[in-house]
Amino acid sequence: MGKIIRAELYICNMAKVTISHIKADIGSLPGHTTVYEPVVAEVRRYVKEHSGSILSDFYISHIGDDIQITMIHDRGIDSEEVHRIAWDAFKAGTAVAKSVGLYGAGQDLLKDAFSGNIKGMGPGVAEMEITPRKSEPFLVYMMDKTEPGAFNYPIYKMFADPFNTPGLVIDPNMHEGFTFEIWDIIAGKKIYLSTPENIYDLLAMIGSKSKYVIKRVYTKSSHEKLPDENVAVITTDKLSFIAGEYVGKDDPAAVVRIQSGLPASGEAMEAFSHPFLVSGWMRGSFNGPLMPVGMKDSKMTRFDGPPRVVGLGFVLKDGKLTGPVDMFDDPAFDGARRKAGEITEYIRRMGPFEPHRLPDEEMEYTTLPKVLDKFKDQFEMIESSIKKKKNLVSTKDTD
Repeated sequence: MGKIIRAELYICNMAKVTISHIKADIGSLPGHTTVYEPVVAEVRRYVKEHSGSILSDFYISHIGDDIQITMIHDRGIDSEEVHRIAWDAFKAGTAVAKSVGLYGAGQDLLKDAFSGNIKGMGPGVAEMEITPRKSEPFLVYMMDKTEPGAFNYPIYKMFADPFNTPGLVIDPNMHEGFTFEIWDIIAGKKIYLSTPENIYDLLAMIGSKSKYVIKRVYTKSSHEKLPDENVAVITTDKLSFIAGEYVGKDDPAAVVRIQSGLPASGEAMEAFSHPFLVSGWMRGSFNGPLMPVGMKDSKMTRFDGPPRVVGLGFVLKDGKLTGPVDMFDDPAFDGARRKAGEITEYIRRMGPFEPHRLPDEEMEYTTLPKVLDKFKDQFEMIESSIKKKKNLVSTKDTD
């Protein structure tokens, strides 16, 4: 019975719709603190005036120094037309940012000209083509001052942990679990793992969040004529790999569908009730707690942070968006914010020492190598040093 119910969730309307979420840092005020409203307004104006018949709806939001564009259309993922709208909107906003001398104007636009697809050009991209249900609620999560792997923990909690999401146990529509698409962002490879059967293998990978990141989550359809549905997608762009040096953390975003055989809104939000540690923060070089906040509290202050996450709730119907609801703007998350403050106070006392500062392998694309480069020729082999000292002692004894 559960299998039949789950299949019917996606037979309400077979017309495909695409949700495209694209974000970028194109200038901030005064440093890496917050967006400048005239820049946001210019991005909004450009999208509105140039979307024409391409987009059925859109919404402009922001967190910290990142501007976010959520777009609804029927062109599928990787659409050149849709990506060009976002790219040109960010270019228009960059012009405003440069006109007033904003810090990091155009920072995430790493190429000079649009080449048909925004991927690999700097902005973060999360897209899913879906078969809309009768009611299609979804959440957009936006993080600042952290990396794509910061979503590993909460996405796992939402779709694989029954202590967070009891629907996995008590809802027959979720009981079969989900399939996770995992990217090795170092080797450029991917693998699919299903839960609950591969849950330990999944954890073995995604615990290494700087190497393995969750890219997508799918349903496991039991209907022979029904494909698996994409129900969560995360941006996975690594700016350091694109630019070859540190140009800012990736500040990821995610789109997560909820309800009717998927995590309820409360289950999806519960994954952020514990301020877990993420990498990024000051100069992209430190570990710190992820603080869930409302839009009004999304500016980055203490030590350029702490890292934060905003959640916006929408409902999609006939290509139009209703919402958003500012999901974390609620006293229910005051405890998580207080705990994040306590963790911040504790870990900041460690200054430049690990584990507050990231380990060497994750500092490779930051500015630290430039500091240490002047000493590279002054190191000598330890064995050679011992022999030198022995020879020196032996010579003195002879004399």
